[in-house]
Amino acid sequence: MIAALLEGPGAVKTVSVPDAALREPSDAVVRVVAAGICGTDIRGYRGQPGPVQGPRCGHEFVGVAAETGAEVTSVRPGQLVLAPFMFADGSCVPCGRGLPTSCRNGGMFGVAGDGGQAEAVRVPFADATLVPVPMDEHDERLPAVLALADVMSTGHHAVQGTALGRDSQVAVVGDGAVGLCAVLAAREAGAGRIVMLGHHPDRLKIARAFGATDVIESRGDEAVASLLDFTDGTGADLVVESVGEQGALDTAMRICADGGRVGLVGGPHGAVDMMACFLRNITVFGGLTPARTHIPHLLDAVLAGRIDPSPIFDATVPLAAIADGYAAMDTRRATKVLVRP
Repeated sequence: MIAALLEGPGAVKTVSVPDAALREPSDAVVRVVAAGICGTDIRGYRGQPGPVQGPRCGHEFVGVAAETGAEVTSVRPGQLVLAPFMFADGSCVPCGRGLPTSCRNGGMFGVAGDGGQAEAVRVPFADATLVPVPMDEHDERLPAVLALADVMSTGHHAVQGTALGRDSQVAVVGDGAVGLCAVLAAREAGAGRIVMLGHHPDRLKIARAFGATDVIESRGDEAVASLLDFTDGTGADLVVESVGEQGALDTAMRICADGGRVGLVGGPHGAVDMMACFLRNITVFGGLTPARTHIPHLLDAVLAGRIDPSPIFDATVPLAAIADGYAAMDTRRATKVLVRP
């Protein structure tokens, strides 16, 4: 079969690899129908620190179960299934607490197992990992479902647990796919005002369609001043930090209201000002998203038509041309790329 391999900074290509196959009775083999390229993949592509270093690529995919092991009961061959970006056994203490990302027997696709940017994937612990999807592989909602594998679940993770209503003010730092999905999640949660801080006109257009009431295109002190002006000087009740770099982390802390919350879901590569948290009673939460825990709720929302994150995919490439997709995201010519095997 064909799969994408990361051979080094700036070097992604498709090659022939052994076919995905069952190894354990709890496994499934999934024929990939659509996959995504993630910002985490782009960090690896650039040679930056992070979990994605190759050789296999991809942790977002939706497909059709081709084979299932003897112990698998929740998935049948021929069924459309969605995989979260990490697999887990579903039986350990962290899994029982709703944190499959902390499963000692689990791992990230493309890091501890087959990559999703391939024609097929071996999925360990299929019953605990895969989510059956009640549609066929030709359904037009497939990109919206694929978004739940990571970025929409991550946007939701940054918002869930915060009581939001018409008087709530939410700020989202970063207009990448996660930030855009956080806007959509905040709208779904009922926030009255949602301010997007970003710099790319095409992405800000999506943000407005997703529910952003205001956008701020400036940076640094000017962006902070604009946000405080929007909120009558108090700051935002909830700030979603979806970038992870030091400048974005600093901005998030500065625009958060005293007593507010900062949701860190950008994979932080900097430090949070803990003295500011202490003196201003700011709660910092978030972390590695337990996507498998959030997917059932989000899938219901997609099927009911309440949310549609599919516009984050603004480019599509065939698996054979996946290098073009990586280059498009690396140079910000695409927000997020959908890959069709």
